[in-house]
Amino acid sequence: MICYEQASTLAQLEEILSLQQLNLPTNLTIKEKEQEGFLTVEHSLDFLKEMNDECPHIITVEYGKVVGYALCMHPKFANSIEVLKPMFYEINKVVQNNCNYMVMGQICVSKEYRGKGVFRGLYKAMKEKIPKGFDTIITEVDAKNQRSLHAHKAVGFTELKFYKADNKEWLLLNLAL
Repeated sequence: MICYEQASTLAQLEEILSLQQLNLPTNLTIKEKEQEGFLTVEHSLDFLKEMNDECPHIITVEYGKVVGYALCMHPKFANSIEVLKPMFYEINKVVQNNCNYMVMGQICVSKEYRGKGVFRGLYKAMKEKIPKGFDTIITEVDAKNQRSLHAHKAVGFTELKFYKADNKEWLLLNLAL
């Protein structure tokens, strides 16, 4: 049975990284990237743990195995990942002072679990488990990642801003809690 919970063990974080590796652009064909989507950021175990210690990541588990995840990235990590610095810069240009947001730092579902509601379930669990005081979830999606864009819009995300950085086009998306 599929369940949604917060990551609590080092083994779960290692399983997140294994799933992440399978979905990085360097490990996918052009056709897979177009049809299945892809991830942009590769995390280290130490940094993933540091983020998890601040706000536990949401995971989907079946038979004791992580089959999906949504990473919670507190804004205090804004300067920690080079490729994400432009995202935080753009967020800060458009959010109101009274907006307390959490960044969904990356979402991924195992291939065999796609199209079964896991993506939607991860966001539902994130909304329920996010620490008190946050009123918005913000994420960004590579404009070429159409599967991800459609999936985010299907669960209620709206476009906050389109921008260009590092020769790529990005969409900032937000979801009110």
